[in-house]
Parts: sequence; structure tokens; C-alpha cells
Amino acid sequence: MKLYTFFRSSASFRLRIALNLKGLDHESVFVSLPKMENFDSEFTNLNPQQLLPTLVDGDDVLIQSMAIIEYLDETYPEIPLMPDTPSKRAYVRAVSHGIACDISPLNNVGPLRYLENEMGIDADKRQAWYEHWVKKGFIALEALLVQRGLSGKYCFGDQVTLADICLVPQVFNAQRFNCPLEDYPTLMGIFSNLMELKPFIDAQPDNQPDKV
Repeated sequence: MKLYTFFRSSASFRLRIALNLKGLDHESVFVSLPKMENFDSEFTNLNPQQLLPTLVDGDDVLIQSMAIIEYLDETYPEIPLMPDTPSKRAYVRAVSHGIACDISPLNNVGPLRYLENEMGIDADKRQAWYEHWVKKGFIALEALLVQRGLSGKYCFGDQVTLADICLVPQVFNAQRFNCPLEDYPTLMGIFSNLMELKPFIDAQPDNQPDKV
């Protein structure tokens, strides 16, 4: 199993957590986003979307972190990352997609680079852009967790799920950009609990060999 990753990529961070939780051995191949190595022909031939992460498992080349994590959960079912009923799985997916679909894509390196280089948006306005989407997304997620009453130690009771795998990298990014987080006590309490777990600690950006 071979993982193409970058230490600061939120999507790669998600997949590193999932691989750690399932105890799956893998070789890491480091692809620098600042150096735009994801646009090199060799990587493009592997993943035409030119995005991280990419996972090679035998003859299968898997792309998109959410799809890869669900593949891992179906293929390597030990330590399941989803609950056991359709309604509970729908809840976990709602939390997960609220991060992976509604917050992260607007604030990753591609859009921020475009705002700067193509649209001439200065650093202060790019920061305002980043904070806006984090705030909008986290307000909704905090309300959802409180309203549904299904969270506990983690986003879904005391079971670590896909929702937690998505939450931690997004909080790391928000902290990196100095976003205020005091208005989200439920989310941040869950984050603190998750960061006591070795699979999350080992997956964090500062613990990656390609950290620069």
C-alpha cells in the first residue's frame, strides 16, 4: 500500500488518521504542494485530478480522501469508522460532509492561490475569506451536534468515526490561520478528546517526515 501525501494537506491528514486507526502499513510518497509537484506529469498520470491524497492498494489507484476512507472501511472492516444503522451513518456523513464539502474546498491551497495570484486579493482579505467559511461551517456543525444529541466523547458518542477524522484536520487548519474557536465548545471538546489518541497524534502535520 502506497500513500501519496503532503504534511499540511487536510485531505491527506484525514487519510493518515484512517490508516493509523486501522493499523494498515503503508509506504509514504511525499508530494509538495508549494512546489506544485502534484502537477508533474508522473503524478498526473497517476491521478488526473492532481490532488492529494492518492492511495495505491495493489492494482487499485484510489483518489479523493472521503472515497478512499470508505473504501478502507469496506475492505478492511476491523475498527469500523461508521455506525451500524443507516440513520446513524447518515448523521456521521452529514457532519463529515459539512467539513469536507462545505468548508475545506473553499480554503485549501488551490482557491487561496487563485485568490492571490489571479484575482489580486491581498493577505487581509484572504484571511477574511478563510475565517468567513470556517465560522459559517463551524456554527452550523456546533448547532447540529447539540441539536441531535448524538455526540459524546467524540462526534458520535464514544465511537471514533469518519466525522472525527474530518474534524481534526479542519481544526488544525483553523488554528494555523488564527481563527477564533471559543464559540464552538462542543466541537473543541471533541477535538481535545481526539488529540489524546495515538492515531490522531501520529497523523498530525508536525509529526510527518516531509514537514518543512
